[in-house]
Amino acid sequence: MITRRTHVALLAASLLLTGCGGGAVASTESMPAPSREPSPTTPSPEISVEVAPQQIPGLGPRTWAKVPADARQAVVVTGRGHDSSASTVVLYERTEAGWRAGASWPAHNALKGWTDHHTAGDLRSPIGVYTLTDAGGLLKNPGTKLSYDRGSGFTAPGTGFEGEPLAGSFDYVIAINYNRRPGTSPLDWTRPLGAGRGGGIWLHVDHGGPTHGCVSIAEKHMKELLLTLDPDLRPVVVMGDAKSLKR
Repeated sequence: MITRRTHVALLAASLLLTGCGGGAVASTESMPAPSREPSPTTPSPEISVEVAPQQIPGLGPRTWAKVPADARQAVVVTGRGHDSSASTVVLYERTEAGWRAGASWPAHNALKGWTDHHTAGDLRSPIGVYTLTDAGGLLKNPGTKLSYDRGSGFTAPGTGFEGEPLAGSFDYVIAINYNRRPGTSPLDWTRPLGAGRGGGIWLHVDHGGPTHGCVSIAEKHMKELLLTLDPDLRPVVVMGDAKSLKR
């Protein structure tokens, strides 16, 4: 369990700024058929078999190529538009039959939408495919298999872009491994790409408005996601506006 709480105040300030076998065997002997008039051929009934897709729907070749071959869970965040803060989240799980979709949840992303080159303070969410390894929150671990850091550093003061209170937004969070060091608390301030490329991009509890760069969903859905994600299944998040994801 991760307990690290260093640089809490710095991160909090930045965040405010910033997945038919049959038993019959054919005989080799032919038997004479009884003499009779041929009867009309009866058409075979149609057989409907639900087959899960081998590739997650809505993802183009460039995006799909970034999904690790060993990933068995994928949180797909699809933005309504490049400059929109509204999006949808669906958790896909890979089975022997293919990828199966879970429920669809409404979500928010950054105020100004999406970008291929996220920078600190641009108010856009980074497009891409990122691993999910670490979680945390102000509330106790609900039972997730991900590493979980609980602490007061997840307090979210102030109001959002639409005047909505932010209290409770970080009750549950999952760190998106964009410009961060996997295997550490979501509060860890390490930025491999440099501070200018932003960071602190999380999945967290929705507060009813756009975010600075994170993706937010209802608390009950965050809790469900935490209980479902399994590090042994190599979960990832695939995120971006619908047009970008189709590339």
